[in-house]
Amino acid sequence: MERLVQRGLEVDDPARALRLLESVGYYRVTGYLYPFLESGEEVDDEGRTTIRVLNKYRPGTALHHAEEIIDFDRQLRLLVMEGVERIEVAVRMRIGYVLGRSSPFAHEDPACFDDSFTRASTDNRDPSPSKQVQWLERVKQRRDSSDEQFVAHFRRKYDDHMPVWALTELLEMGHLSKLYRGMLQKDAQEVAEAFGVPQKKVMGSWLASLNYVRNVAAHHARLFNRKLQHAPSRPRVGQVPLLDHLQDPAAPKGHFGVYNALAIIAYMLRSIEAQQLWAPRLAELLRTFPTSHALSVQSMGAPQDWHTLDLWRG
Repeated sequence: MERLVQRGLEVDDPARALRLLESVGYYRVTGYLYPFLESGEEVDDEGRTTIRVLNKYRPGTALHHAEEIIDFDRQLRLLVMEGVERIEVAVRMRIGYVLGRSSPFAHEDPACFDDSFTRASTDNRDPSPSKQVQWLERVKQRRDSSDEQFVAHFRRKYDDHMPVWALTELLEMGHLSKLYRGMLQKDAQEVAEAFGVPQKKVMGSWLASLNYVRNVAAHHARLFNRKLQHAPSRPRVGQVPLLDHLQDPAAPKGHFGVYNALAIIAYMLRSIEAQQLWAPRLAELLRTFPTSHALSVQSMGAPQDWHTLDLWRG
């Protein structure tokens, strides 16, 4: 607490500050306070100007700023987990349905997948089995450790041989994302169109991005202003009108802000939810963003007029 005060943080209630530090830790608090640090320009030996973050908080930065953004981020993670869960379950069903039409054990059949998924690496420097074989091994490990009753049923009655429409019930988003990218173009396109996604490439990007966001939320890490390592592909203007605003060059952090992933979740849920409930709830949370001298909802990558967009209406 003394270190934070030395760095310029206003602490009116030391006991409350101690409780916060004891409950979430110094590094979590300072992580959320990072945007509140002062910065200054520096010119290097080659004359290039760079921005250096200083070890001092901006005037007016107080402990309550950390408390408010931590609480907002907690609520955001819960909503993201809920939205991604619904998408994950629906994608499981759809992939199992599409592959299962070819064969109950299509996931084991190389003919049901693209060559890039089934071809082994013959590089003498780094030989490796195909992506399909590696995927099957990871899924086998997950199946072997499962205590689900239906898994025990197949283990006992069918010598552990599960059809793809049952196996998909065990898969997490990461497994689904890899399996989807390996599917034949026509099958992957059918899955994509079921969720209103124009192309396999776009759908694969979205699944990878949602898997990343889900993992961040599941591990209780800071989400609200995270720069996405796996940013979702943005459809060309006109392909998905509800998402055209993601292509606006004026959008803050347009390529990497978490708002992009939130928009993808809201859009995909439109093909899943009978009533549009998640998007209005997310919009209500965004309206409560703890705006301050250092942060606004644009810190998440949201456009200035996000609240006027049809995407966020029920």
